[in-house]
Amino acid sequence: MYHLLSKIGKLLFHRMGIMLTMIIAQITLYIMLLLWLQDSEYYGVYWGVALTLSVVAVLWIVGSSSNPGYKIGWIIIVLALIPFGSLAYLLLGGNHLSKFNQRRLRTMERRMEQQLGDECGKSKSLALLEGEDAGRMAAYLEHTVHCPVYGNTKTKYYPLGDVCYDDILEALRAARRYIFIEYFIIEEGKLWNSVLAILKEKAAAGVEVRVIYDDIGSIFTLPANYPAQLEKFGIHCRVFNRLVPVVSLRQNNRDHRKYMIVDGQVAFTGGINMADEYINVKPRFGHWKDTAVRLEGDAVWSMTVSFLSMWDFTRSEEERFTPYCPPPAPGGASGYVQPYHDCPWDDEPVGLTVYLNLINRANRYVYITTPYLVIDYSLTVALTSAAKSGVDVRIITPHIPDKKTVFEVTRAYYPELLKAGVRIFEYAPGFIHGKNFVTDGKFATVGTVNLDYRSMFLHFENGVLLYDTPTVAEIRNDFLDTQSKSIEVTLEDCQKVPFARRMLRDVLRLMAPLL
Repeated sequence: MYHLLSKIGKLLFHRMGIMLTMIIAQITLYIMLLLWLQDSEYYGVYWGVALTLSVVAVLWIVGSSSNPGYKIGWIIIVLALIPFGSLAYLLLGGNHLSKFNQRRLRTMERRMEQQLGDECGKSKSLALLEGEDAGRMAAYLEHTVHCPVYGNTKTKYYPLGDVCYDDILEALRAARRYIFIEYFIIEEGKLWNSVLAILKEKAAAGVEVRVIYDDIGSIFTLPANYPAQLEKFGIHCRVFNRLVPVVSLRQNNRDHRKYMIVDGQVAFTGGINMADEYINVKPRFGHWKDTAVRLEGDAVWSMTVSFLSMWDFTRSEEERFTPYCPPPAPGGASGYVQPYHDCPWDDEPVGLTVYLNLINRANRYVYITTPYLVIDYSLTVALTSAAKSGVDVRIITPHIPDKKTVFEVTRAYYPELLKAGVRIFEYAPGFIHGKNFVTDGKFATVGTVNLDYRSMFLHFENGVLLYDTPTVAEIRNDFLDTQSKSIEVTLEDCQKVPFARRMLRDVLRLMAPLL
């Protein structure tokens, strides 16, 4: 009992606890106002206004450009929770931008185009070298988010965070000009403390060091004054989207990207955050299976520009990017790479489209690893259509979940996919956090984009699309090795699930866009 009370006390006096208390107070005040109106002569007027607002909200949702599944979830909430539903949507639904953020977004897009626009247009050459499918996938990213495709870039794939650890430290030790770091989660421990020790040394030696982390992602792992602590060591730090004690739409959008960039020449990205469970030092949910990719060469400049754009976005600044541009990399690397990023405010679901392009262009197989399988209608159709057409579609999800509710939603999608011929496996040793696609031994992507609504439509994300690089075969081999350690799920397994649990999953699936 003492241990429980101690944990509750720590939560209440933690920054998150204080924020939640203030938000609950706001909701309580609204309910009290409603109860007061219920006993007054104005209740009929209030109810009429609330009903009108609910109808207007539904019409607004139907007419919006949001994903259909996201729309359905919110329509149900608005209609089922009159008079609260319309207010909830106003505060939490969609991606409505203030004029201030609209200006910041336009500036961010303009800076990306200024720095990378001239390098776009290589997709036509890629089509001649790697085929029309490669050219069209590359053209999409060039035209929509100004992300060029590059040669002259070596790639290295890491099947585990444990394996990546030493290479990260080695790359940081070799820094001469700058180090840029951007992560959703940073937590003190072996991984981050090892990184931080090098950052302190480099900053003291005159290397420019910048760090971005997400406030929600790191709210339980870092103190509120952490940027000030880093600044004392000469490390520049910014926090993305600070949590505020107000029920607010802007809290929906998080920085889920992962970048570690050294001198514009070497970069790491993937599912790995700066916390010890990602390198299996701190046990959580069994064995933690995550993946990453290392780039060395010309393509790192695209990731550097993406980082700098986000850095300026956090403070509405405009700095010169050209001093950070590295010299051209030597040739010799085989294949092509295309780093990409996804912004939730531009009505362009880049991560989703990259995945759809890979599925729809697969002729022999598409292998997928994902921690969450909370997919929208377009992905469901793409996966089932591919399987019905004879493509070998396989998906690996965790067997030990990190979020039980989301895991029930993940399993709710199994029957429909299995009936179409998709093979599904659960990683028996524990939790799989890698977000990988590999198709036909030619194309692959490694990045931060989960197969859920938040990654697809609400978060800032990034990834790397690989065209015929040696790492494509390594990603395929890693998938098959992971599959050998996994439990295959059958349709019979799904049918044995008790009726009540299946109903619960169906209800949760309906609300999946809001989880």
